[in-house]
Amino acid sequence: MIGGGKTVGLVMMIVSAALLLVFGAWLLTAFSTAETSSGGAVLGLLLALLVMAPLFGIGAYLFRKGGQEQAEYAFVAKEKQILNAVLARGQVTVNELIADLQLPRDEIEKMIQDLVGKQLFSGAINWEKGVLYSVESQKLTGDHKCPNCGGDVQFAGKGLIICPYCGSQVFLTKRAAAETAV
Repeated sequence: MIGGGKTVGLVMMIVSAALLLVFGAWLLTAFSTAETSSGGAVLGLLLALLVMAPLFGIGAYLFRKGGQEQAEYAFVAKEKQILNAVLARGQVTVNELIADLQLPRDEIEKMIQDLVGKQLFSGAINWEKGVLYSVESQKLTGDHKCPNCGGDVQFAGKGLIICPYCGSQVFLTKRAAAETAV
């Protein structure tokens, strides 16, 4: 369950707060009936805090981490939407992704670069036109043609091919780069 730590943390914080309130109520009734000495009450309060403070702290930590986990999952889900859009349509513009995902352009570009960095995106990007192309690596490396303009492409580095004519950048996954090297 995504963000389950948030729920567990919230429950732990509520339980520790409720236990502290119950202990406080018990302590007040014990003082009103004079059953407890002041030293015993202080010792009891310290022991209660010693048990409930870590419980509350762990709950707060889990609540915070659960929220971070939800945010990370949402980011990955948006990246997955980008990959699915490119794979399903063959090519997609950044403006179409902005409309689909309801995110600003710089965030979309950051996600695309993140996908390239993780080597999950194998295709071409023309940053000037704002177009992403899904390219089968075997076809691209076999005829050495740019998917945008059809010009001859040049290898520019590990997993990167650049078209000198239109400036499109073609990214290959590790497997496709290894096939190209052979």
